[in-house]
Amino acid sequence: MRKINFSFTLIALSLMLLVGASAHGQKVAIKTNLPYWGVGVSPNAAIEFTTGKRTTLELGGGFNFWDFNDNKKSKHWLVQPELRYWVCEPFNGHFFGLHAHYAQYNVGGWDVPLGRLDIFKEHRYEGWLYGAGVSWGHQWILSNRWNLEVNLGGGYARIHYRKYPCVQCGELLDEGDTNYFGVTKAAVSLIYVIK
Repeated sequence: MRKINFSFTLIALSLMLLVGASAHGQKVAIKTNLPYWGVGVSPNAAIEFTTGKRTTLELGGGFNFWDFNDNKKSKHWLVQPELRYWVCEPFNGHFFGLHAHYAQYNVGGWDVPLGRLDIFKEHRYEGWLYGAGVSWGHQWILSNRWNLEVNLGGGYARIHYRKYPCVQCGELLDEGDTNYFGVTKAAVSLIYVIK
C-alpha cells in the first residue's frame, strides 16, 4: 500500500508542476544518461520542461529486462523525477535539484568488489526501493539544440529485499528492509533541446 501511495504522490506532484508550466514560455528537452547505457546496457531517457523563470521538472527513468551470460541478472526499472532550480536560466549553467526515486530490481551474479556491491557475487536480491535526495548539476550549451550535463546527488532510499543463494536457484534465505544513505543520482547526459 505504501508503494502505491508513493507512486500516486509522484504523479500528482508532476501533473501540478506541468500545469504550472503553461504560465511561462515553455522550453522542452529530451536526454539520456550515457554511463547508464554502459552499466548492463540499460536504456534510459528523460524529458525536462520549464516550470517557471528559473525552474524545470525532469521526468526520467530507465530499465533493463535482459539476462546476461553466466547467470548474471540486472533486471530493473526506475523512475526518478527531479525539480530543479537554476542559478541563471533553465538549461544553462548551475542548478540545484530535489529528486524522488522508485525502482524494482532483480540483481545477482556480478563480481563488483566495491563497497556494498560485493554482495551480488554469490547471491541474488530482488525487491523494490523508494526515497528522495538533493543534487547539484551543471549544463553546457554545445550548439543551438545540443547540451551536455553532469548531475550528482545524494539522499535516502528505503530498500525492501529478498535474498536467494544464487542467481537462478535456491530457497529464500532472508527478507527485510534496510535504510541507505549515499549517492542516489549520478549522470552525464546528452541533451537535445526541442524548443
